[in-house]
Amino acid sequence: MPVPALSAPTAAPATISMLLADSRLPAGAHVSSNALEAALRDGLRRDEVGAYLASRQVTVTRVEAGTAVLARHLALTCAPEELAPALAALEAEWAARTPGRAQREITRVLGDGLRRLADVLWPGAIPPLAAGAPPRPRPVVLGLVAAAAGLPAPELVRLVAYDDAQTVVAALLKLEPGDPRAGAALVLEACAAMEPHVGPLAALQDPALLPSAGAPQTEDWAEAQSALPRRLFRA
Repeated sequence: MPVPALSAPTAAPATISMLLADSRLPAGAHVSSNALEAALRDGLRRDEVGAYLASRQVTVTRVEAGTAVLARHLALTCAPEELAPALAALEAEWAARTPGRAQREITRVLGDGLRRLADVLWPGAIPPLAAGAPPRPRPVVLGLVAAAAGLPAPELVRLVAYDDAQTVVAALLKLEPGDPRAGAALVLEACAAMEPHVGPLAALQDPALLPSAGAPQTEDWAEAQSALPRRLFRA
C-alpha cells in the first residue's frame, strides 16, 4: 500500500545524520556487505578487515562522499530547470570513477531505496527521472536529501564515511561473529582515516574535480559477490 507523503519535522543536523546512518533504512547495511562476503571467501582474514576499511575510505568512499557533496551543491545552487541535466552530468562523472558493473548496480539499488524514504520524509527533494532511466546512485540521492534536510557538507562527508565502515563491520559480525566492541573500534579507525579529506571534499563545487581513486581489488570483490550462488548479502 502506498505510504502518504509526510512533512519531515525540522531536526538538528546531528539527528539527520543519525537517521540517515540507521541500518534499518531501505538502503541499510542489511542489504550490502560492501563486498566483504566475497572478500572473506577469497581469503581476507578477520585481522585484515581494518586495512580493508581504511583502503575503502581513501578510494571508493572518497568518490561517493564527493559525489554526495556535489549533488548537494547542485540542489542548492541550480535553477529548477537546470538541476536534472546537472545531475546527469554528475552521474556520468561518478560512473567514470566507478568502473565495475556490480558496484554501480548495487549503488543504484541502494539509491532507489533511499529515494523511497525521501519521497515520504522530504517530498519533492528528489527530481523525477525520465521514463526508462536507471535509478540514481545512492550518493546523488543522499546529496539531494542533505540539501533538503539542511545537512552541512562536512557532516555529509562524515556520514558517507561512517555508513561505509559500519556496513562492512555489521556484515563482519554476521559472517564471522566476534566481539562487537572490536567492531566499534574498527568503525572509529576508518572514520579517522577519512577525517583529513573532509575539508577538501566538503568544498567541492566542480564535478570535474571529483576524486578519481581506483580500487581494483574492491571492484573485483564486488563482481565476485554479485555472482555468488549462495550469499547472505546482495553486495
